[in-house]
Amino acid sequence: MSAEMTSNRPYLLRALYEWISDNNMTPHILVDAASDGVDVPEQAIQKGKVILNIDQAAVNELEMSNDLVSFSARFSGRRHSVTVPVEAVLAIYSKENGQGMMFSQDDETMPPTDPDDGPEPKPARRPHLKVVK
Repeated sequence: MSAEMTSNRPYLLRALYEWISDNNMTPHILVDAASDGVDVPEQAIQKGKVILNIDQAAVNELEMSNDLVSFSARFSGRRHSVTVPVEAVLAIYSKENGQGMMFSQDDETMPPTDPDDGPEPKPARRPHLKVVK
């Protein structure tokens, strides 16, 4: 009997945000702007994606729930409320050194594995390398 688990993405987002901030770096998220529910200023979108600075100094009222990342910020001098579904976040990273994490498009929930579901995977072959002199 296996229980279905929720996505780990919102938990990883919050943990990495805290880690980046604790190291005095600037957390940024890369967002798929074409995803349903994404509300960002049009002028911020480039090639279907948007990079958002979510540092405490750049945003107001940042909330990172299990479903949404939301905040208000200024874009070209005008205040805008931003809403991003967690599934639309493609990456979170530090602006200064690029450290962080990319998320795959299909990592929401892993299918349960049952040992009776099929044949055993073949063992990996040992690498075959030659010494060339």
